[in-house]
Amino acid sequence: MNSNKSKIDADLAKFSSILNKKTNNGFVVLERNDKLPYAILMKSKKKVDHISNFFIFCATLGLWSIAWIYISQVSSKAKKILIAIDEDGNAFEEKCF
Repeated sequence: MNSNKSKIDADLAKFSSILNKKTNNGFVVLERNDKLPYAILMKSKKKVDHISNFFIFCATLGLWSIAWIYISQVSSKAKKILIAIDEDGNAFEEKCF
């Protein structure tokens, strides 16, 4: 019984450390359950400065367009993720849609 409790405590410590890393990276906890353990995190949408990107685009003779499209379409969107610990004690992360 004692080894089972220590395993649960170790899993909770691992779960909490993962959450701390993600919150330091800019995510906000929307929902958290320590009994199962899982949490839903969200990172808000970034604002893209199109004016400065246009000047970089002009200075690089259009080569910056690839990075600009990536910044505008992929990395500036809001992100929601689910972080959980499974029955074996392994942490996993999935995207929420």
